[in-house]
Amino acid sequence: MSKNWRPATQLVHGGTLRSQYGETSEAIFLTQGFVYDSSEAAEARFKGETDGFIYARYGSPTNDMFEKRMCMLEGAEDARATASGMAAVSSAILCQVKAGDHIVAARALFGSCRWVVETLAPRYGVECTLVDGRDLANWEKAVRPNTKVFFLESPTNPTLEVIDIAGVARLADQVGAKLVVDNVFATPLFQKPLELGAHVVVYSATKHIDGQGRCLGGVVLSNKQWIDENLHDYFRHTGPAMSPFNAWTLLKGIETLPLRVKQQTENARRVADFLADQPQVARVIYPGRRDHPQADLIAKQMSGGSTLVAFELKGGKDAAFALQNALEIVRISNNLGDSKSLITHPATTTHKNLSDEARAELGISAGTVRYSAGIEDSDDIVEDFAQALKHVRA
Repeated sequence: MSKNWRPATQLVHGGTLRSQYGETSEAIFLTQGFVYDSSEAAEARFKGETDGFIYARYGSPTNDMFEKRMCMLEGAEDARATASGMAAVSSAILCQVKAGDHIVAARALFGSCRWVVETLAPRYGVECTLVDGRDLANWEKAVRPNTKVFFLESPTNPTLEVIDIAGVARLADQVGAKLVVDNVFATPLFQKPLELGAHVVVYSATKHIDGQGRCLGGVVLSNKQWIDENLHDYFRHTGPAMSPFNAWTLLKGIETLPLRVKQQTENARRVADFLADQPQVARVIYPGRRDHPQADLIAKQMSGGSTLVAFELKGGKDAAFALQNALEIVRISNNLGDSKSLITHPATTTHKNLSDEARAELGISAGTVRYSAGIEDSDDIVEDFAQALKHVRA
């Protein structure tokens, strides 16, 4: 396979394996295990002396195609496909720490990601410090002699803060830690964390990669040495493997990723610009606007805006609910990255388990709403928001 292909070509042809039948669409290998020509062949396979698949929990031809395609897009040497985005996050973090180690994480995280580092890891003797990730000095101050992992998402969920990935990566290298970046909101098309110095990248493939609300999936990407030394055994023995059927579904979804993300980003930009002029809206946060607090950093490390828009309504929860309930095209859902436009109220959904103080620290108010742009006609979406805002007091 050519490594010089551009992303749109990689996402259609990358990593394709064809059986003796020469199928056009990738085959689904729905099998739990694999057979061997002889006992000696089985022994050699288990010893790693010959290449091939052993058990679907370890990998399958369909999963392998998905992993190779993601590696081509991300510029990674190796990857492991997981059953969900959270399986990818938890595997990437927990596979490389032990009791007595320390994690530094940006405080602005998806609720479940924050639970893994703030609640789950300490149960097993792994300490965690949460910092305001926007200031590199906070990362440096939090480092301890036992710090092993830095973890962040950028842009963040839901307030679209942006963190200096290259700066955090340099610090991680200086202290001997590994930086794990959740790159879901940027998509692999608009941001390349490995090129910026990150050591590990994770995705919820449930989001843009599938993009059509059909299945769960995740993926962890890094260099081959890190995969072999940290993730390989953890993955084989704890079993967060992706279903081959889901891998096939994601292979079909990823073919259209550039087309969908281009339209979603344009729709998000139009909605952000429209909302910024409305009297009911207190503020709009969108990485594609010059009024984003970190616009200069975004221009440096991202090649595009985002498919997400965060905005705050002046009337708090009542206003947010009134808007959401009045929308006709945009549907209420906690998912994102879908071809359908979706909207959610983080304080009562994705971040409901955080304390009021924690939400305030992250800039999540009772009036904060997160919009995920779909691929509908942008005029229809803007008109939908216009009619819905009539139900919200200015």
